[in-house]
Parts: sequence; structure tokens; C-alpha cells
Amino acid sequence: MTLNGYFQLVFYIVVLILLVKPVGLFMAKVYQGEPTFLDHVFGPVERLFYRLAGVRADEEMNWKTYAVAMMLFNILGIAVVYAIQRLQVFLPLNPQAMAAVTPDSSLNTAISFATNTNWQGYSGETTMSYLTQMLALTVQNFVSAASGMAVLVAMIRGFARRSGQTLGSFWVDLVRTTLYILLPLSIVFAMILVWQGTPQTFNAYQTATVVQPTLDSNNKPVTEQVIALGPAASQIAIKQLGTNGGGFFNANSAHPYENPTPLTNFLELLAILLIGAALCYTFGKMVGDTRQGWAVLAAMTVLFVVLLGVVVAAEQEGNPALAKIGVDQTASALQSGGNMEGKEVRFGIANSALFATITTDASCGAVNSMHDSFMPLGGMIPMLNIQLGEIIFGGVGSGLYGMLLFVIIAMFVAGLMVGRTPEYLGKKLESREVKMAILAILILPLSILGFTALVSVLPDGVAALNNSGPHGFSEMLYAFTSATGNNGSAFAGISANVLLYNTTLGAAMFIGRFLMIVPMLAVAGSLAAKKIVPISAGTFPTDGGLFVGLVVGVILIVGGLTYFPALALGPIVEHFAMHAGKLY
Repeated sequence: MTLNGYFQLVFYIVVLILLVKPVGLFMAKVYQGEPTFLDHVFGPVERLFYRLAGVRADEEMNWKTYAVAMMLFNILGIAVVYAIQRLQVFLPLNPQAMAAVTPDSSLNTAISFATNTNWQGYSGETTMSYLTQMLALTVQNFVSAASGMAVLVAMIRGFARRSGQTLGSFWVDLVRTTLYILLPLSIVFAMILVWQGTPQTFNAYQTATVVQPTLDSNNKPVTEQVIALGPAASQIAIKQLGTNGGGFFNANSAHPYENPTPLTNFLELLAILLIGAALCYTFGKMVGDTRQGWAVLAAMTVLFVVLLGVVVAAEQEGNPALAKIGVDQTASALQSGGNMEGKEVRFGIANSALFATITTDASCGAVNSMHDSFMPLGGMIPMLNIQLGEIIFGGVGSGLYGMLLFVIIAMFVAGLMVGRTPEYLGKKLESREVKMAILAILILPLSILGFTALVSVLPDGVAALNNSGPHGFSEMLYAFTSATGNNGSAFAGISANVLLYNTTLGAAMFIGRFLMIVPMLAVAGSLAAKKIVPISAGTFPTDGGLFVGLVVGVILIVGGLTYFPALALGPIVEHFAMHAGKLY
């Protein structure tokens, strides 16, 4: 890789870390009800929402009520998004006269956007009307992200409170997250996207005469091209900031309208991890010790840098099959070198590998290159990022509460080693908390491996594959990894818009989101009721390098033991076969 490529990677990490404190501090003020510079703008709107909904801002909920409110709100969202898709042919803002979406695809998409997954078994510009894109999908991009952040705040309160029975109000957390954090950032980002060339219009699609006519599959001349437009910038802004990932256009962030310039590419990358990283500082601020937040952020950063290095190295090495026939894959001033299959020339190896790593570290799923075309190990790391629970920065809210579950397990292991009851932030971690944390963590592999095993033995499941052998298995494994992990990206070599995959992937998305949140909220409720234990000589320090190493080790061991057999059947065996000269 060129020096310029290394500089871009380092520059990104530095800018991200520099933004953690100011953004995290602002979010802490929002959730603690402290004054902010946006109060005069959004304060009246917030109070209006409460009056219309009959919500008392000072009335808090216990963990069960919080979980029920969250579940009912998101189930209602699924119903609304489903209905809009089925009725879009009769609704306005449909200049291309898009037909109603099929029932199974509508249900899959409704669950997908309500769970912050944004898995897309359809092409946006040929399936969804402008109204559906805005009223159904963009709205869910906001509220699904806000739901995840609200749940995280409830868990933070569980650590911070003493002998409490409540975790705050889901409705208040949802509204404040949307109004004070997601909406302002999205407005600013959308304006930048429009400035850089992303469309934001209600005009119908345009037709242009092609410079060089060609022939279609029926040998008929093609002289015109239809250029899809629409209110894209507003959806793309929140798709990145909310780690949603669903593209307005089918090519997602590889499309020149979704990601037109190097500046937008950098800002989209920054937007994906900005809130997730900054929430670590918010966590430290709300529990009264910012060193705890920095320690968690350090663990995330170590994993991020190491796994990013693997992807960059795998893609920069290039394809051994091409090397054998004399294709020059070395990096130089004239070319990126390495494996450029499935990548935009304007982004190259560095930005493609960085995007793939970031989007799967978070529960985003936006892509600027095709993961299906990565080298086996380069494609394995994005898959592993999701399988670990997307706790490396992670989705907005979901990444940090997933990481805190691993912290609980790590402290339990530390307690076993020294023979004393584990503690974290002054709270004793007893059997109830450890069992609920383990249950939440086990939800992911049970769904990922269970559904993959199911479709791999069904004729309809295998028939949807466009590749055989280990790579075909990787496509199935990645699909259910992405769905259960609420990521939404895909290897793209699988025809997923069929009844079997629409239903099973929909079930996986629902399981991965809500069956993990409920036991996590149970942990938060149990912790809130506990008293703070004074620090003693035997207290394990949780703000230093030893703690960071322990957490990283537990994450890698749990992930390795759980997913290594499945990965060995897919990308690992494909890597060795490719280097042995055997292609599938």
C-alpha cells in the first residue's frame, strides 16, 4: 500500500478520537437533562410531543415497563412500514408508479428497518416510491437508532444508580435522542451531501442519451439510460449517523449519488463510528468516572486496529491466481495494487478496506465495495466483526451495551481467578447478572449458526447461491450473521429475495435485536437496585491496561471458540485452497 493509503487510515483514527470527548460530553448533558445550546430550538418541540402523547417527562419506568414500551413501539413501527409498502401504489409521491411490494419482501424490510438492520433484498430505485423511502424507511432510520441509544442509556443508569428501581423513561430517552442528537447532526450532514452532489428532489427519474450505444441481452440497441433521482441526501445522512446502512440506491455508498466525492466518503466513514465511539465518553461521564469510558474505548480501538490491519493486508496482497499469470498487483504511484475486484477505483484498497471494517464494526451495513469480491481472509474479518456482536465501537447504543455485556463476563472470569465476587463500577456481579449476560451473548450464535445450518440442507436455500463450495457456504453464513447482528451488509452472491430467505432472515433480525435487549435490560434493572460497594485492596482496577487486555482476550476467546468451526468451513479453507491453486 502507498504512503498516502497509510496516511488516510491514521488520519481517520486521529480525527475520530479527537471528536469523542466533545460529542460524548454533549450527549451526556442531553441524557442527564442538563441545559444545551439546542434547548431554545427543540425544547418547545419536545414538550409538544409529550403533551400529544400524554407522557410525563418526570415519570420513570422499571426495566420491565421500559422493555415493554420499547417492544410495543418497534412492533408498531413494523406494522406501519409493512402497510406503507403494500399500499404505496395508491399513495402520493410515486412518480415512477412503483407497484406494491410483495408480502414477504414487505415483512422482511419492515423488520429490517425497525431492528436497525436495513437488510435489503430489493433494489431501492426500482422498488420503493419516494414516500416509502421517506415516511417508512427514513423515519425508521431515526427511531430504530434512537431506540438502541435509549436502551444503552437505561443500562448506564443501572450502573450509575444506587438502590434504584427505575431506569428512566423510554419515551423521554427516545424523543431527546431524536431531537437533540440525531436530527441536528443529520441536517448538517444532509446539507453537506447536497453541496457535494447528492440529489434531494421530488422530480421524476431523468432519461439521458448514452455517449456510446451498446446492445442488450436480446441484441437490441441501447441508446438511453434512466437516471434515478429522489430525496436521497436526507436518508443517506441518517443511514450513516444512525448506523442503519440501507441505501437509497442499490449500489449503496458505491453509487456516485450516495457517495459522490472523497470528502463525502471520509465524512460517511466518520459518521458511522462517531456516535458509537463518543458514547464511551458519555458512559464514563454518566457513571462519574470518565476513565472507565476511555478504558472501554481503548479495548474497542485495539480490536479495530488489529482487524483493520488484517483486511488491508489481505486485500493488498492480491489474488494468487492472478499473480501466477503475471498480472502486476503491486502498489505504485499509478495504481492501488492488490485485489481491486469489486472495488471503486476512486476509493482504492485503503478506503475500501477501511469502509468494510468500519461498517461491520458498527451495525451499519453500508458499503462502498462488494465484500463478496474480497479475498477470503479480507471477507472473513467483516463477518467476524459482526459475529463478535459488533462491539468494536458498534451500532449507536447497541455496540456499547454489547461491549458492557462482555465486560461483565470478563469481570466474572477475573473474579474466578482471584476467588472473590466480581465487581464493576462498585456493583457486585452475582449469578443473576452473569446468567442474563451470557444468555444475551448466546442469542447471536444460536441464531447465526442455527439458521445457516437449516438453509444449507434445504434445496431452496442452496438453489439461491451463485457460488458453490466454501464461498457459497460463506455467503449463507454471512447472510445470517448480518441479519442476526442487525448489520445489513451482504456478500451479494446470494439471491435472498425469495420466500425462504425473506422469512428466515426476518426472524433472525427480530431475534438478534429484541431477544438480546430484554435480558440486557434485566441486567440493568438488577444493577440499579444494588448498592455501591466501597473500593478495597482486592478490587480489580477497571481503568487500566490489564482490564483492557482482559476484555479483549475474553472477546476473542468467546468469538474464536464459537465461530471458528463455521469459519473453517468457509473463508479459512477457501484461503488455503486459493493459495494451493485450487479454485471453486
